[in-house]
Amino acid sequence: MTDLPRNDPLAAVSPLDGRYAGRTAPLSPYASESALMRARVRVEVEYLVALADLASTPLTLDEGERADLRALYDEFDADDARLVKQIEVEGTEEFSATNHDVKAVEYFIRTATDESVYPWIHFGLTSEDVNNLAQRLLVKPAVEEVLVPALAEVRDELTALAQDNRDLPMLARTHGQPATPTTFGKEMAVYAARLGKAIARTSEAAEGLSGKLAGASGTYAAHVAAYPDVDWQAFSREFVTSLGLQHTALTTQVNPCDDLAALFDALRGVNNVLVDLDRDMWLYISDRYLGQRTVDGETGSSTMPHKVNPIDFENSEGNLSKANSDLTFLADYVTTSRLQRDLSDSTVKRNIGAAFAHCLIGYGKTTKGLDKVVPNEQVMRDELDSTPEIIGEAVQTILRREGDTDAYERVKDLTRGQHVTLADFHDLFADLDVDESVREELLALTPSGYTGVADELVDELD
Repeated sequence: MTDLPRNDPLAAVSPLDGRYAGRTAPLSPYASESALMRARVRVEVEYLVALADLASTPLTLDEGERADLRALYDEFDADDARLVKQIEVEGTEEFSATNHDVKAVEYFIRTATDESVYPWIHFGLTSEDVNNLAQRLLVKPAVEEVLVPALAEVRDELTALAQDNRDLPMLARTHGQPATPTTFGKEMAVYAARLGKAIARTSEAAEGLSGKLAGASGTYAAHVAAYPDVDWQAFSREFVTSLGLQHTALTTQVNPCDDLAALFDALRGVNNVLVDLDRDMWLYISDRYLGQRTVDGETGSSTMPHKVNPIDFENSEGNLSKANSDLTFLADYVTTSRLQRDLSDSTVKRNIGAAFAHCLIGYGKTTKGLDKVVPNEQVMRDELDSTPEIIGEAVQTILRREGDTDAYERVKDLTRGQHVTLADFHDLFADLDVDESVREELLALTPSGYTGVADELVDELD
């Protein structure tokens, strides 16, 4: 095998960093190891600043020093990330290898500060105080700035399809069998509405992410031992909320992570809507209700030149299913910890970005698929015209209104399991003992006209 550089996408172990690297790149600022390092630096620096603001501590930082400290994360670059990693894994002339990622960040900050500041870096903290905050400072914008906008594009496509095809009649298929007609636009509106609600739940869960800063057992013990007169609970609440997070007061060493689980469950809800949509679109394409715009140069099948396969919906379904598997695992796992702390969740949380990446790929593929579909009105109308038995519901309902106690059975005998025509219905109508106005009402029924207020329901979209 030809040797490839390790950073070549063709050498990547995961397709997320290989085949799909271009599609997952928007998540790199939030899901990469470098991003986590930078977020940890931010937490440690802002914690230093907050300590300096306490009257009880001798730590003082003037505006210039604060600006220099904040530049450590504002201007954090690849060289900084490599230095943090070197301190952790290899060590430097100044520091032995820490074999501890958070301690490496502490030493990195030392390289840019005065020795008088050293004792206050990571003062009284446990690594989880830094990690739980840093992770949420990445997860929240990853959802709000990458995933939600990608979902908004899907919803926009669905809304456009709903509005453009609001009155295009289409045979419904409850249980896979011919059923009361609908419109293609109304069906797309259903998905747009569902997705809108699911996006709102996801945004709410992201907004509710909650952090802790309470020490090794969640008791503020080290803080209180050093400065018993400081209200450390109030300090923690103010510090965590200053980062844009909610505050969790009662914890062990670890944040219980119920907030992350709620977010993962909300994303699973989004993905379930889209998997349902992907499968329906696949079936509509299979039934030729939908055509697909071709792409110049694209191959559908390596052996059948005519094929235009629904690959975008299939790819989306696969990625979103994989994402849901990962999100389920994550939600179940991160909310458990033996006694006050075990470390197994640490490696598990490193896979949050991978779950988000599968989501992002799926959202993009669904959007692409929706953009390519073209409703085939003639096929839809032809199928409606060839399935006149679907007006049976309307017939028996109108007859019930007129007091016919055998209305349902009368239509059932005519249609169930039978191939019927409109002429067969007209023969039935001719024999009915009803007013002529009712007979005319029945004769006016057609499959394509039997869609209720489907077109108006599209207006229910926000």
